[in-house]
Amino acid sequence: MKELIRKLVEAWGPSGYEHQVRQLIREEVADLVDEVRVDPLGNLICRVGEGGPKAMLAAHMDEIGVMATYAEKNSGYLRFAGIGGLNHATLVGNRVKFEDGTTGVISAHDPWNSSRPELDDFYIDVSDGSGENPIRAGSPAIFWREMETRGSRIIAKSLDDRIACAIMIEALRNLKRGKKKKTPNEIYAVFTVQEEVGLRGARAAAYGINPDVALALDVTSTGDMLKAGKMGVQLGGGAAIKVHDPGLVVPPAVRDWMVNRAEADGVKYQLELLAGGTTDAAAIQTARAGVPSGCLSIPTRYLHTTSETVDLQDVEACVQLLTGLLAHPAKL
Repeated sequence: MKELIRKLVEAWGPSGYEHQVRQLIREEVADLVDEVRVDPLGNLICRVGEGGPKAMLAAHMDEIGVMATYAEKNSGYLRFAGIGGLNHATLVGNRVKFEDGTTGVISAHDPWNSSRPELDDFYIDVSDGSGENPIRAGSPAIFWREMETRGSRIIAKSLDDRIACAIMIEALRNLKRGKKKKTPNEIYAVFTVQEEVGLRGARAAAYGINPDVALALDVTSTGDMLKAGKMGVQLGGGAAIKVHDPGLVVPPAVRDWMVNRAEADGVKYQLELLAGGTTDAAAIQTARAGVPSGCLSIPTRYLHTTSETVDLQDVEACVQLLTGLLAHPAKL
């Protein structure tokens, strides 16, 4: 599974520009599903099975990035805006990559000033020695760093949310080729777009699918770092089953459905109560007349940096739990 994760996290795909990631995933799932289509917003929608409860899964393909907004004349410097939520404390010295492969370095007018509330203080250096600016305004870029491993830990950019995409692919593979070859559900595995800029893809996909139940798959914070806020989720503690976040109150029936399956299958799990942030489930739950929605979360350190960190034991627990949920009727 490591190579699948590497392929996905090192792909280029900021919000609104997910086409390269979508093509990689489409190739991975081609033999695992009964139908594949791309909706008008760019979501990759994969159906498995027909009849039975409609279960929608959502994992977003996009990652945070930047948009070049102005090219300074004869300098090789770019002004930029954020695509998704940027942590200003991590920007100086970070590298970004444009779709044509150009690498830029972020700096600031006063790089030693620790209080920089505005992006106006930052710029991207793409100078190549020619005196020209190789990148035009309107060009998006991702933050760039290669994936690394440390024991059971994966360290990479865009684990938010490519790790969930990998988990969904592995669960589909288990259903197709493993012990559980059939599903009693009509599954819609949706690889969504534009989550980081407003949960846009999930909202549109859910309206079209009109599912009976839905699960978002996404990363969550942990409370096991030095002087971290109080939170029960830990790296290595197992799959995180969401109870509550600022955008979603999980219906008890959905929570119990997930907890009961984890206990029946002997999957290590922990309950997640998140103080900040939300997921695609917050958009899905209000589609049409409403959809009972929950979230299967992957504990992750250093979110929205190029060094997001997950533990493969948690990843495997999520794969096992998701496979078990899909292999049994999704009846609440």
